[in-house]
Amino acid sequence: MKTTQKVLYITDLDGTLLHHNERISAWSRDTLNHFIEKGMLFSYATARSIFTSSVVTAGLRPRLPVIVNNGSFIMDPDSRKRILVNQFSREEAQDIYAILRRHQIAPLVDAIINEHEKFSYFEKAINPALADFVAARSRDGRDNPLQEQNPENDMRVILQGEVFYFTCIGEEAKLRAAYEELNETYNCIFQFDIYSHEPWLEVMPHTASKAHAIEQLKELYKCDKVVVFGDGANDIPMFQVADESYAMANAIDALKEIATAVIDSNENDGVAKWLSFHFC
Repeated sequence: MKTTQKVLYITDLDGTLLHHNERISAWSRDTLNHFIEKGMLFSYATARSIFTSSVVTAGLRPRLPVIVNNGSFIMDPDSRKRILVNQFSREEAQDIYAILRRHQIAPLVDAIINEHEKFSYFEKAINPALADFVAARSRDGRDNPLQEQNPENDMRVILQGEVFYFTCIGEEAKLRAAYEELNETYNCIFQFDIYSHEPWLEVMPHTASKAHAIEQLKELYKCDKVVVFGDGANDIPMFQVADESYAMANAIDALKEIATAVIDSNENDGVAKWLSFHFC
């Protein structure tokens, strides 16, 4: 793309940059690294934490900060220093937890505890789907299983530290009902996971979103234009603030409808292919 404009390129990961095996292909990795070396301002925005995103993008070398936890953090991918943090107030975290429990939902609670990122949960309360999610991440240092005590103390015990995220996986009807109640005040995403197909509800501070984080990166690097790539419901806000937005062939219809264009699928390295034709 021969232009004097300073362009910021942002891609989602799962269903967009990553293949179905939850990894970036060697070809996409090498292609993107080549363009980054040539000066492309490239980063990613994902619902994943810095821990899992660094694993699935192994070998990719973005020089810009990355957007993780759906915009809760902007982080340096190498040092893992938090450049921007969006978190709940104590009262907000208590309000969300009370609503989830009223809907009989046992959440995973992400928080910064003693300067370390942890996810807390009551071992005997979580369902098999959430237990599988925890097991897949149990070795990255964030696992914080808890024992239930009594209703009066449970909230105090699980809402340790600076809470920034709630993850809920379980019965669709309960999650939808909680979503309808919480979405009036907080930034909520209800969708079906592209790998397990389980219904998910994620609750974040109203200031946390991919769109808000992208706008902050655009301002930080004095960019004239933003180009984004995505496939899912949590990509809709960033499509709405971008100058150009490209939906993968495998994207949901709602995203395709607002996209600048639809490009090749994640399985066919659609993002790197598009950049190969448009960035020089």
